[in-house]
Amino acid sequence: MLPFCMPHTPAPAAWIDSRHAVHRLVMTLIITTLGCSPMYVVSVVLPAVQTEFGVGRADASLPYTVMMVCFGLGGIAMGRLADRIGIQKVLWLGSVGIVLGFVAAGMAPNIWLFIVAHGLLLGLLGSSTTFAPLLADTSLWWDKRRGVAVAVCASGNYLAGSIWPTLTQWGVENWGWRSAYIVLGLVCGLGMAALAFGMRQRPPLLGPTVVTASGQSLTSERPFGMSVGAAQAWLFLAGLACCVAMAMPQVHIVAYCADLGFGAARGAEMLSLMLACGIASRLVSGAICDRIGGMRTLMLGSALQGIALLMFIPFDGLVSLYVISALFGLFQGGIVPSYAIIVREYFPPAQAGQRVGAVIMATMLGMALGGWMSGMVYDLTGSYRAAFINGAAWNLLNGAIAWVLFMRVRALQRPVHT
Repeated sequence: MLPFCMPHTPAPAAWIDSRHAVHRLVMTLIITTLGCSPMYVVSVVLPAVQTEFGVGRADASLPYTVMMVCFGLGGIAMGRLADRIGIQKVLWLGSVGIVLGFVAAGMAPNIWLFIVAHGLLLGLLGSSTTFAPLLADTSLWWDKRRGVAVAVCASGNYLAGSIWPTLTQWGVENWGWRSAYIVLGLVCGLGMAALAFGMRQRPPLLGPTVVTASGQSLTSERPFGMSVGAAQAWLFLAGLACCVAMAMPQVHIVAYCADLGFGAARGAEMLSLMLACGIASRLVSGAICDRIGGMRTLMLGSALQGIALLMFIPFDGLVSLYVISALFGLFQGGIVPSYAIIVREYFPPAQAGQRVGAVIMATMLGMALGGWMSGMVYDLTGSYRAAFINGAAWNLLNGAIAWVLFMRVRALQRPVHT
């Protein structure tokens, strides 16, 4: 192995749950907020991009779809790379992708180059470095409060959604969407690069197993009584299904509000409100996760997300949409972080990076599929009603998988520890 690829010495075990872990978590939160910006601003510029390039709603949704697919694939690759060379160099690579991706998209002469910039640069090379790899890294720095710590890290994703859409909408109105994109890329990319200097130390929890104070193992070579591959496949499908449902409001709320005559600015405000409430949801869900475990938290989040999604169908007034957007954020925010906790509870810790990356890839693929599918349903029906129903059906599938896995855990009498 080349010298620059040699991993740094792991931190001492005393740094678990320490002040150093807290400082690192704060930096992780800010980096995630910067790096996940592309996931949310593309929906803000969707109406302008559709008009300028003269494409349909489904084609205008493709940049988001391609970006999320590449985001997921990149999460696995970047997770493995971080295990090998450390998270710091991976974050520097991601910062380059963020800058180049936003600049290239802002200068794109057609929809196809706009799609390529979002997929290869913003998704595969850029944002993918700031979610799955950081979730896995954070889970290895904490023991007693792992659920809360992972939730804080994951909240950066929603903090990005609560900050950048409104700022980007202001930029679009005052500068145009192209200039807004270029400025955003410089701010987020350079900010990531600077903060990565504080992420050099390797995590301490890299042993073959993690044991609680009571001496009970948190991991197994047969998660849920299955092979590791089969268990991973079930979690993959669950992550896909929940995020197909989640994508409907998150990707199309701006366009939905524009269609209802409320204007894109109101939709951007609803998206920011939705994701701001998701931050509170993730923190509360993290605390719940530390008490009841990842599987129960996943089932709770799935049930509540389904309720909120169905509420969009009968209520389409301006005030109603603000209220439901807030509820949707509050109800579904803890779902994705719960997968990282489930991996740490039931899979070997040495595989944390790749396993978390694979599940997060499934959620990103679900967001990508859901964003495109909702646009296609709209193009076919001229209404978002059928798209909301489609999302609810996928959410039901997620809940069913979570229930089956939970019942297998109970049948095998495997305890859930946090």
